[in-house]
Amino acid sequence: MPIVNLFDYEETARQKLPKELYDFIAGGAGDELSLARNRSAWDRLQLLPRVLVDVSNVDTATEVLGQAISSPVLLAPVAYQRVCDPEGEKATARAAAAAGTIMVLSTMSTTRLEDVAAASANGPRWFQLYVYPDREITKRLVQRAEAAGFQALCLTVDVPYLGRRERDLRNRLQFPPGTLPANFLDMIEVTEYEARDSALAAQAASLISPSITWDDVDWLRSMTSLPVVIKGVLAAADARIALDHGVAAIVVSNHGARQLDGVPAPIEVLPEVVDAVAGRLPVLVDGGVRRGTDVVKALALGASAVLIGRPYIWGLTAEGEAGVRRVYEMLRAEFELAMALCGCRRVVEISRGHVRGG
Repeated sequence: MPIVNLFDYEETARQKLPKELYDFIAGGAGDELSLARNRSAWDRLQLLPRVLVDVSNVDTATEVLGQAISSPVLLAPVAYQRVCDPEGEKATARAAAAAGTIMVLSTMSTTRLEDVAAASANGPRWFQLYVYPDREITKRLVQRAEAAGFQALCLTVDVPYLGRRERDLRNRLQFPPGTLPANFLDMIEVTEYEARDSALAAQAASLISPSITWDDVDWLRSMTSLPVVIKGVLAAADARIALDHGVAAIVVSNHGARQLDGVPAPIEVLPEVVDAVAGRLPVLVDGGVRRGTDVVKALALGASAVLIGRPYIWGLTAEGEAGVRRVYEMLRAEFELAMALCGCRRVVEISRGHVRGG
């Protein structure tokens, strides 16, 4: 079967991966109500095209935090990528650099951040950060990321504890031997868990602090010159607090519906967050983006860009670096066509008047 869209890549990856690893990537928390909502929420939005506009030249390029990218689509942080391809995060980094977009590298990368930076050459890259129980370890990670040329820190704030992911529990998820969070290996002893329920849950419990507060955001900003982005905001009230703590951008996210089940899809609360920050900082959104029309809808509701996670991981699983690049280019081409059919020649021309419903 020819691959013509991002959904086809998921099916190809499903056939290639062992069931427990496919479920680890595809699954969500609890009854997976929010996982389903992440996708269905996009379908409830309708586009309102404007006609009789000269769209013979359409430009998808934009910028986020001053970094030029070829389209408003970033590659979200995804852990343990070497379970999908031997090159893992390095393949993703090369693909992102070639495509001209930002890769956000996970703290839980299976490749050292310095090696990923080297693989991505001059490509724009951010480092996603969890706060480690020992704050000195966190500080060393930040220093390493800064020294390696990462251009922003993306602090994930919605994981004080790992969500209950029942597919992993049923499968008694174990990673292949040697699959470890490589960024920690020269700093602390990392256990290769053989847990009764989920190796991921056991590892996360040892590496992520449940005591993180807004004070940690201030502390993080005090130690680095890099802009600090916070990822995992759903409430407009938290967005307003973020303004007071000097963050550079917000990612509206429910962690791919892998944390608290029963929360809204990020696209559903995006307008509230955008209104709360009132243009004082960029707002990005993730969760269920699968079509170029989704990107138009997100920008019409006020997002500066979207992030994709599972789609490029399916591409990585299916075809390695080339698959990541093709996933991005397929989505960018769909976005370009959707822009043209909506009567938009430039990203800045996409407005709330181009979308209805919700």
